Amino acid sequence: MYEDKTLVCKDCGEDFTFTAGEQEFYAEKGFQNEPARCKGCRDARKASSKRAPRELHDAVCAECGASTQVPFEPRNDRPIYCNDCYQARR
Repeated sequence: MYEDKTLVCKDCGEDFTFTAGEQEFYAEKGFQNEPARCKGCRDARKASSKRAPRELHDAVCAECGASTQVPFEPRNDRPIYCNDCYQARR
């Protein structure tokens, strides 16, 4: 039913093959647009769009006094809990 198609990558301008198997997969998932980038450019785009690692801040648990790290700047008006105390409070 599907046949391989040759498409042009919109990033690098190289030809790439949109295989019959890939077309079938796209149809099963309900994707309506053909891929605009070759595999290499898709992989490069995914790798470059990764988030920077979270900056962790040192804090002291308000419940048990243990040292912990949190992904936000601690404020004095709100208690900070270590993972164990936080889970126990839920």
